[in-house]
Amino acid sequence: MLLVTAAAAASQQGGGPNDAQIAHIAYTAGEIDVAAGRQALAKSHNRTVRAFAQEMVRDHAAVNEQALALVKRLGVTPEANPTSTALSAAAETKHAELSHLNGAAFDRAYVTNEVAYHRTVNGALRDTLIPSAQNGELKSLLQTGLTLFSEHQAHAEHLAMSLK
Repeated sequence: MLLVTAAAAASQQGGGPNDAQIAHIAYTAGEIDVAAGRQALAKSHNRTVRAFAQEMVRDHAAVNEQALALVKRLGVTPEANPTSTALSAAAETKHAELSHLNGAAFDRAYVTNEVAYHRTVNGALRDTLIPSAQNGELKSLLQTGLTLFSEHQAHAEHLAMSLK
C-alpha cells in the first residue's frame, strides 16, 4: 500500500516520477524481495515456502541485474526519492517483525506479506511506474517485470491458501 500511496503522491506533484526515480523505486522493490526471500531461506523449514523464497531471490535478483545493466547503458543514475526511501523503511520494519517468528507462524506471515507486497508493487507498476516511464527500454523492462511479478503474486496466493 505504501508504494502505491507514495508513487501516487509523486505523480500528483509533477506528472509522475522520472525515469531515474522509477529505476530507483523498481530496484529498491526488487532488493526488498530478495532480502525477504533470503530471510525465509534462513528461517523456514517448509519445503514449499523455501522453494518459493528461492524463486523470489532468483527472479528479483535477475530483474535487478537487467535493470542495472540498462541504466548503465543509458547513462542514467537511479535517483533516491520519497517512495524508495519509504519502501526501505517499511521493509526494515517488516523484516524485524518477521525475525521474531518461527515455524508455521513465520511461514504464514512471510507468505501473507509476499501476497500483499506483490499486489502493491504490481499495482504501482501498472498504474504509475509504467505509464510514467519515458524511456522505451525501461518501460519494456517494467512490463516484463509486471508479467513475472503477477505470476509471483498468483504463486504466493496459492501458497498462502495451502498454509492455512
